[in-house]
Amino acid sequence: MQGLFTSFFKNVGRYAMLMSRVFVLPDRWRETVRRTFQEMSALGLNSLGIVVIISIFMGVIMIIQMKLNFSNPFLPPYTTGMATREMLLLEFSSTVMSLILAGKVGSNIASEIGTMRITEQIDAMEIMGVNSANYLIFPKITAMVTMMPLLCIVSMAMGFLGGYSVGWFSEIITTQEFELGLQFGFRPFYVFYGIIKCVVYGFLIASVSSYYGYYVHGGALDVGRSSTEAVVNSSVLILLADIVLTNFLLA
Repeated sequence: MQGLFTSFFKNVGRYAMLMSRVFVLPDRWRETVRRTFQEMSALGLNSLGIVVIISIFMGVIMIIQMKLNFSNPFLPPYTTGMATREMLLLEFSSTVMSLILAGKVGSNIASEIGTMRITEQIDAMEIMGVNSANYLIFPKITAMVTMMPLLCIVSMAMGFLGGYSVGWFSEIITTQEFELGLQFGFRPFYVFYGIIKCVVYGFLIASVSSYYGYYVHGGALDVGRSSTEAVVNSSVLILLADIVLTNFLLA
């Protein structure tokens, strides 16, 4: 137990020290901006496909499951659409989608930086006087914080589209019932609530994954191990942040 606490505080301290090196004024702004746009494409736009596909299918599944398993003559017909809207806005398009992206993007970041560490590219930067933490990690964090809200909005829209398509291609629910459910009791703040959570999650995914990649030592097996640790720990932190943000923003 003592070793567990020692390891925890060691990691927290190293993470804080790394972030203090990341968030400094870049030496070359033009290069930082260029790399940020590259990371926005690599980490954000390249994740658009999986976000669209999963969100559409989840919208379809939510409608079908709730309509088939929660049929009750005492419930109004728009309840299914309203419940689907709440699930997509409050949790799925922010938290669940971020957990999925933590596996895709987080492992990518950790393995990329970890490979640079074991091939001594980071050491070469330090010898040349380059702040490697700022040069490598700052564009990734900026890109994730910027792109995650956009991916969240796309996920919401595609989830609604998936639910709406059930009314087009089946008799489980009509499009009129689904539209009424989307509009009934709608709170615009729920959209901003999901976006706020995605900003926090984007920071956690990028920073935690970069941390595990930056401090990896050994060989290829250690890079794979660091990628796994990055995904697991960023996922746990996302769930903890979800609890804190929900209590803070919706209480």
